[in-house]
Amino acid sequence: MTETTDAVRAALEPDRREAFERRVRGEAESLRTDIQAGVFDASGFAVGLELEAYVVDGAGRLAAAPERLFDVDGCSRELGVHNAELHTAPDVVCDAGLRRQLDELVSIRRAVDDVLQADGRRLVLDAMWTVPPEEGSLQYLEAGTETDGVFLATNMRPVPRYVALDAVIRERNGGRTPLDLPGLADARSMLVESLATSMQPHLQLPDPGDVPRYLNVATRTMGPILSLSANSPFLPADCYPDAGAAETAELFARTPHELRVPVFERSVDEGSHKCRVPRDVDSIEAVVDRIADDPTLVAPPDVAGDDDPVDSATKGDPGSDRYPAFGAKRGTYWRWVRPVFGGDVPRGPDGDPAADADESSVRIEYRPLPTQPTLRDTVGVQALVTGVLRGVDATDHPLSTLPWADARDSFYAAVEDGPNADLRWITSDGERTTATGRIYDELFALARRGLDELGVGAETIEWALEPIEARRSATHTAPSAWKRATVRAAVESGTALPTAIREMQAAYVELAAGDTPFARW
Repeated sequence: MTETTDAVRAALEPDRREAFERRVRGEAESLRTDIQAGVFDASGFAVGLELEAYVVDGAGRLAAAPERLFDVDGCSRELGVHNAELHTAPDVVCDAGLRRQLDELVSIRRAVDDVLQADGRRLVLDAMWTVPPEEGSLQYLEAGTETDGVFLATNMRPVPRYVALDAVIRERNGGRTPLDLPGLADARSMLVESLATSMQPHLQLPDPGDVPRYLNVATRTMGPILSLSANSPFLPADCYPDAGAAETAELFARTPHELRVPVFERSVDEGSHKCRVPRDVDSIEAVVDRIADDPTLVAPPDVAGDDDPVDSATKGDPGSDRYPAFGAKRGTYWRWVRPVFGGDVPRGPDGDPAADADESSVRIEYRPLPTQPTLRDTVGVQALVTGVLRGVDATDHPLSTLPWADARDSFYAAVEDGPNADLRWITSDGERTTATGRIYDELFALARRGLDELGVGAETIEWALEPIEARRSATHTAPSAWKRATVRAAVESGTALPTAIREMQAAYVELAAGDTPFARW
């Protein structure tokens, strides 16, 4: 632990932070130059995915992931010791590429399950854990020790960057971070963010100059897509009293369909509201500047300052390693959509590295979405995001003329009300509408057009989109609505609220472990 605390103290030193900021500015200037020189031009569109999940024990209670789980290719650590992230390699957008994304996720999931089953544990695809660990949720989230003046949350991975960020957030919030949620007023540390898990589709663009346009459009799609995919309407069951039907109805009225969003936004807020809907941007240079100018919380311990030597093996590499300080700065640029510079070489239709492709690329990271119940649902949402973003651009759809404030309000309406949200949209005729049915009509039409423009065949388009489009006519449009209805029915039948949440979650885990998409539950 001494090594961790030493690294944390170094990360918090003002001189080191200033040196880090100077290096960020220098790398940002180099990045702008390389973009203008065409270094980040790519040969085509490509997709990838990050998918967060959590581990439970044989009784369905939250549990730590065994360290050997992270020997599985495509599975990595996250903030909490109970978290794991599955991630795919990028694929050029085509029939084989979209289907390979699912095949790879299935393969990783099977390997993960093999490891966990040996320990009597299982992986859950969900957006917020609701069955507490054996010691109870608050005890789990509050546990920690002071070591050499540094607070270490017991159930957070002792990564110096995490611990340093936590130190800044705790200090600026007076030792406890306000959450103001029904059932959870505040938190002792950033570990509370590990309540939430999400999925992040990535879309590589051929021309970096298109990034601002795609970012602005992405912001305007967040509300409608989240309204179809909301999945975190409850905190852990032991955060709630033994409420009856009347108290539960009042709780429902005050609790968002997508608790994951306020939990994340507030758990990392040190006063500057870094996690938020991004403002519109008009140039790729402005995109770079916004990241460089974003408040620096800590100097990452593993990134050298401007006066420290740079590894000659990475200097001049046009991939992501060329800008380690800028990349670290982007890591705390917590906007709901953001760009990523550099990455892996995408696979072509045959599965081999795509011709004329390299690691010098730029992509959109789409971050507002919760983890979905099944892998089939996950790839469906990935395809929807990919198709809509491309479809709006390919058809010159006027969605970008929706005022930014309306796009923001539409997103937070979906956070609050899920499929019942008051959404905002601009139709293909340039008319403003809040008619959910018409918005969904255009959303899926644009997704089909965009995927077609990307060379995806009609059969694969329907295969990809059907699990999500089918939610429109399902009993419950979003997983959050299913969860709320299940719990409400149990409470109205006389079950105490915490017990109803636990029983709902047990049913969810069993259904999510199968191959049946959510719309057919």
